[in-house]
Amino acid sequence: MLALNNFPVDELTASQVAELESAAKRARVAALTMVTAAKSGHPAGAFSSMEMFLTVFGVADLTPKNCDSLTRDYVVVSHGHTSAGVYAALSEWGFVDREEAMAHFRNCYSAFQGHVTREVPGIDWGTGNLGQGLSAGAGFALAQRANGHEGRVYVLMGDGGQTKGQLAEARRIAVKENLTGLIALVDWNNIQISGDRNKVMPCDLVKLWSADGWEVVEVNGHSFNEIYKALKNAGKNGKPTVLLAHTIIGKDGLNMEGIPDYHGKPPARDMYDAIIKHLGDDPAILDKALERRKQTPEYRGRKVNYPAAPVLDTGKAFDYEGVKVSDNRGAFGKALADVGKLNYHQEGKTPILVFDCDLKPSVMTGGFEKECPDNFIQCGIQEHCVATMSGTASIAGVVSVWADFGVFGIDEVFNQQRLNDINHAGNKTILTHVGLDVGEDGKTHQCIDYVGLLHNTFGWKLVVPCDPNQTDRATRWMLATSGDICLAVGRSKIDGMKEFTGSYEFKYGEAVKVREGKDGSIFALGYMVQNAIKAAEAHNLSVNIYAVSSPLAPDMKAIREAAALGPVLTVEDHHVNTGMGAIMLIEAARAGIAFNKVKNLGVDHYGASGTSDQVRAEMRLSPDAIAEEFIKLRG
Repeated sequence: MLALNNFPVDELTASQVAELESAAKRARVAALTMVTAAKSGHPAGAFSSMEMFLTVFGVADLTPKNCDSLTRDYVVVSHGHTSAGVYAALSEWGFVDREEAMAHFRNCYSAFQGHVTREVPGIDWGTGNLGQGLSAGAGFALAQRANGHEGRVYVLMGDGGQTKGQLAEARRIAVKENLTGLIALVDWNNIQISGDRNKVMPCDLVKLWSADGWEVVEVNGHSFNEIYKALKNAGKNGKPTVLLAHTIIGKDGLNMEGIPDYHGKPPARDMYDAIIKHLGDDPAILDKALERRKQTPEYRGRKVNYPAAPVLDTGKAFDYEGVKVSDNRGAFGKALADVGKLNYHQEGKTPILVFDCDLKPSVMTGGFEKECPDNFIQCGIQEHCVATMSGTASIAGVVSVWADFGVFGIDEVFNQQRLNDINHAGNKTILTHVGLDVGEDGKTHQCIDYVGLLHNTFGWKLVVPCDPNQTDRATRWMLATSGDICLAVGRSKIDGMKEFTGSYEFKYGEAVKVREGKDGSIFALGYMVQNAIKAAEAHNLSVNIYAVSSPLAPDMKAIREAAALGPVLTVEDHHVNTGMGAIMLIEAARAGIAFNKVKNLGVDHYGASGTSDQVRAEMRLSPDAIAEEFIKLRG
């Protein structure tokens, strides 16, 4: 194929257009063969988006050689169900093998899944629900800006998802942040699964994008020249640009054209044969693909790793001494500002971007904003976009930090955080006001399920520090560590513990024994360590107390030690059936560890509205209640 990277000509020549049109026919043949061989898929949308796919992957500074680097253009396919068309277009530009894709589309062990994934070279983000792609693109654009790279980000979308709220959030943020290198393309074919888009859920696409401040350009989505010229000129007016591409669903697919049924099903064999002949190829190509499909897929895709560990000076930890001198969220904010200041605009250091959703006084990110104003991104109350945006930025060469209340940063956006996990991102999410430590706000804002939700993922790490000293050290560890990491903290003032001062280093998965005893053990999560200590001291209990900060990674050595000693009580202000205690018992059972007596204490109903201490007391998680439960268990 001809080289079009970075727009070598002002306008495509007749011969270049002819070559691209031939490629479009080949790509439609490949896409239709994929879904027909797999007996499932979305052929009509793949056909209507084909010219956009081929043009974008042609002009972008994105090649099979540089697609794993950071300094290049990025491409996001938001309507990921059109994957057959994407893979076909990528094969025309040399990213993947056409025959392998046709044979093993949607086949187990193949890289060519039903929705696009990062295992396929050229795919920068594995998209899930419709409407997330523009957020992903904004994250890439912000990372490029932070790294001083003037690249472009292309986001391709369908028209059916244009009414989604997350997309509106992303449009506003892109304009606010002046992301002129962000270019969106919408496949405007007016058909979605249920039929006519204007009957399913009407919206004026031109007014929608214009109202949010975008440069709107309408093009013929099947004209390579119109798409090429519009892309070349995008951003010149100082705004993010959207190409609203008028297309025909099922274009060049004979009886597929304009028919909603083929949004999500392949044609019958006779219809397949007719379309392939119409496109100038031999229908026997399907038989060859089906024969090859009987074999194990040869291509499993590229290995997708977590982002490289950041290059940061993490500074020297602060020590908090005395009684109730700080809260964990405050310690996080102070450590974040300290590390930010040490690395801000320093050559060779990884940029840190901090995202805020109008909560900086509560989540303590104001100190970072003061020290590093260029890297503080105020996003307003738009959590769905930010959850995705911070995820994509993290794989494009920055440390992404997003701090928000627990119920917003995980409960409200679990699907986006799940996609961060699937995509092997490096998102650093700080959840404040977790557990019952936002008592007065009542049951709607008490995040009592964050451990259980993150336990449903496979890559997230979760840290729930026990005091400000451990919070400081865990924050510095988190910022310098690769992968998706959640730091969960409360707002109550907490005693600074000597066990976490001085030379103490945070170690993920370690339960720290903060009290020695002979009658049994208490494992307490985060803030609840304070109440466990008070319970032992007030009632003269001889008990081992383990401070647990890594509930998703139980300390098996400590569990074995406790099980051998006697009764074990677990304590947490989290849902009792899905939190630290439940995970400990599961892992102990798997390891063949038997307990003499064991009981989990936690949240067993939605909480009341009152001070945090009052709400914990009502939930029988006060020091006196903990002591009473341990005494009963001890017998």
